[in-house]
Amino acid sequence: MTHATTTQPEPATEDDVVLLTVPADGGFLSVLRTATAGLAARLHFALDEIEDLRIAVDEACAMLLAIATRGAELACRFAVTEDALTVEVSVSTVRGARLPAESSFAWKVLTALTTAASAEADGRRAMIRLVTRRSGS
Repeated sequence: MTHATTTQPEPATEDDVVLLTVPADGGFLSVLRTATAGLAARLHFALDEIEDLRIAVDEACAMLLAIATRGAELACRFAVTEDALTVEVSVSTVRGARLPAESSFAWKVLTALTTAASAEADGRRAMIRLVTRRSGS
């Protein structure tokens, strides 16, 4: 199975969008962490902001891996704007899967490390969205 990275402009905006798909396996999370750090560095995030975002992406992926179907792929969409990086990670889920409650430790980590964190699940797919604005923005 081949996995590719593509960059394409968002039709309605001038944002940069990077789409990255990897197998839903913990061994591939380093690819997403590295992509996150590279894009945050491109936005001139401070080193501690980059590390916080790497940890948040790792935590979000761990939450999704716990409910992923066998053989699933993690789809990651990075949207880069002038002062923010939005990361959306999604995966197909097993029947009846639920993300941790917003009061859980995992969500506390996500909200502490990012500007905003949200999730959506429809019974077949789950998605976690992380938004981080560069400090001073």
